[in-house]
Amino acid sequence: MDISTIAGLLLAVVIVVVSLIMDGGSPAELFAHPQAILLTWGGSLVATMVTVPLEIALKFPMYIKAVIFTKKENPLEVIELMANMADKARREGLLALEEESKKIEDPFLRKGIMLVVDGIEPVQVRTILELEIHNMEARHAMGYGFFNTAGGFSPTFGIIGTVMGLISVLKSLSDPDKLAKSIAGAFLATLWGLIAANMVFLPIGSKLATKSHEEVAYRRMLLEGILSLQAGENPRLIREKLSVFLSPNKRPGEEKPKKEAK
Repeated sequence: MDISTIAGLLLAVVIVVVSLIMDGGSPAELFAHPQAILLTWGGSLVATMVTVPLEIALKFPMYIKAVIFTKKENPLEVIELMANMADKARREGLLALEEESKKIEDPFLRKGIMLVVDGIEPVQVRTILELEIHNMEARHAMGYGFFNTAGGFSPTFGIIGTVMGLISVLKSLSDPDKLAKSIAGAFLATLWGLIAANMVFLPIGSKLATKSHEEVAYRRMLLEGILSLQAGENPRLIREKLSVFLSPNKRPGEEKPKKEAK
């Protein structure tokens, strides 16, 4: 579970509610005009559906799940696995990795190892795996692009709701009691449009993009490991090469510098 996403969304809601109370309002006022919520949220999602294939729109729940629940890979374990496989390949040959590959859960890594075992040329292995990464990036871009597009539509639908509300206001000029409520309801649509865009759609789109970039970097690390294994490189060299993909404080054998005693 991604704690930062959940905490961020909850804190954003708390900040809006507290700010509203400090201004002398009540959280209940946000829901005083349900039509404003329907127009901004529903309108944004429906308009976004027009811009993407139906297949992408139907994956909306999956994208939400991907933001909240995520499987974190352990690069150190993978680096050690690649080094051990390289050691075995140097002693017993690449064909000895066939049984090892069946135990690998990651389909990308398993596919790469099988290409090596099957004797595919290194250039072809790189081409195939880079195409896999490229297509994965394209699929991910469709996903976070959906939320970025919805985030662009939300304020616009909020303005549409405000204009519609102001039309009703002009019809109520003769009734001062209804006038204030009508004006407040009109601007509530703009508020919901901004909330939907800046607290939900755009942050989720950015989080999905970040996760995509992390997965791309991880797979590029696997790609270099697979090619190094195929080239018969020394296991220690493979560890050093793949460690470059990690931040310095997460590399195996790296120690944080100790502060000098005063």
